[in-house]
Amino acid sequence: MQDRIVITGMGTVNPLGLNVKESWESVIAGKSGVGPITLFDPGPLQVHIAAEVKNFQPEKYMDAREARRRDRFEQFAIAASKEALADSGLEITEANAGRVGVIISSAIGGLHSLQEATLTNYKEGPRKVSPFLIPMLMANGGAGMAAIEFGIKGPCFSVASACASGADGIGTALMMLQTGMIDAALAGAVETTITSTGVAAFDRVGAMSRRNGDYSMTPQPFDKNRDGLVMGEGAAVLVLERESSAKARGATIYAELAGYGATADAFHVTAPHERGEGGAAAIRMALSSAKANDDEVGYINAHGTATSLNDQAETRAIKAAFGERAYQIPVSSTKSMTGHMMGATGALEVVFCVNAIREGILPPTIHYETPDPECDLDYVPNKAREANISLALSNAFGFGGHNAVLAIRKYL
Repeated sequence: MQDRIVITGMGTVNPLGLNVKESWESVIAGKSGVGPITLFDPGPLQVHIAAEVKNFQPEKYMDAREARRRDRFEQFAIAASKEALADSGLEITEANAGRVGVIISSAIGGLHSLQEATLTNYKEGPRKVSPFLIPMLMANGGAGMAAIEFGIKGPCFSVASACASGADGIGTALMMLQTGMIDAALAGAVETTITSTGVAAFDRVGAMSRRNGDYSMTPQPFDKNRDGLVMGEGAAVLVLERESSAKARGATIYAELAGYGATADAFHVTAPHERGEGGAAAIRMALSSAKANDDEVGYINAHGTATSLNDQAETRAIKAAFGERAYQIPVSSTKSMTGHMMGATGALEVVFCVNAIREGILPPTIHYETPDPECDLDYVPNKAREANISLALSNAFGFGGHNAVLAIRKYL
């Protein structure tokens, strides 16, 4: 019988907290992480709001000299990984280091460092560009730095599939564990795109909310009056293990990572397929991978970005996958609180699914006021809800038509 793959540790840095406990309490309370941009002067930009990580001090997680040589996204990756490893109690030794993998994904990588170096090169010339720029901007920097930090010598890389990066990275780790290639993995994602270039670029695509004056009700996933996403940042990392290895060392097992599905829309570079066909196929694939029936699904953490096209397409995808039963499944978007952390959100939302299963509480979709006839499912509006869940799905759909779905099962 094949080993089950289980989650034994979790760590995060995000707009709602600097650890899992604080973040979960904020989500259940319906707290918003959105506020004015403080990381830079938004000046001429049409978007002045974001969901920033607050009060992060990299020196708490690494040497100050090393912190200066690491991009913000790498600092976040180390912080989340340290919490996850400490939470799991997994000790990296010379004996097991080659049997542990690191798959910490990022859609974009070190955008802060890239933007700063571009300006420096333009204003002061190439000799003023930092010699540390390449390791600071490369998308695999979070994974590589974590491997160095903890002495992990197994497979180490980053998956880049836009806003599905985190989910695809975790799914890839799942498959590597299932084949016996490794016994454990640090798997998750990190993103820090709140820069003037990042905000301007996503706004030019037409994806961003511009409610700068009164942001108290934005973003509004699935609401008729939604006007776009709010950019977030952060990291989330899981410790995944083969069940036999976890039980052998007496680890606390939080949940089973039961299934993974991934598809491509092959439709448009930014817009999802309007019928949600790719998303529906990924959901069915994840359920098949988990050997689960439709009736087992008790909660879906939606991609739910609050863009008009995405929310409608995702609603149709869920209906296509589940038929009439879609109306019985609670669906919520925690991006209504964290903002859209791009590639990292899919990893954080697995953490929320694990806690929802363990504690029997569904996170709400806050800011929900006016139903949209095209979005007519149960979106757990505004308040957390008690529920007994045996299986949850986490949807992550990215630009380019990437669809990734993870299935998380209660561990019994």
